[in-house]
Amino acid sequence: MTYKIICDVVNNKVVVNLPSNFKNSKKVSVLVDDFVDLKTTKLEQMKLAAVDPLFIDDIISIQSDFSSIDSETI
Repeated sequence: MTYKIICDVVNNKVVVNLPSNFKNSKKVSVLVDDFVDLKTTKLEQMKLAAVDPLFIDDIISIQSDFSSIDSETI
């Protein structure tokens, strides 16, 4: 059986309460992945970029570079 849960890290430790299905299990495999934390960090960076004047200027510049071909069709 596979059991997936997202846990909080407290003092660099994780506590997992296994479901009753694991009652007779003597060993389990544990995979530690900080993907959730990385995703949160990236979302925060995107929020900051949305109001960053330099980033917005870059986006406007790119839009103007491509504006002449936006109406073209293949």
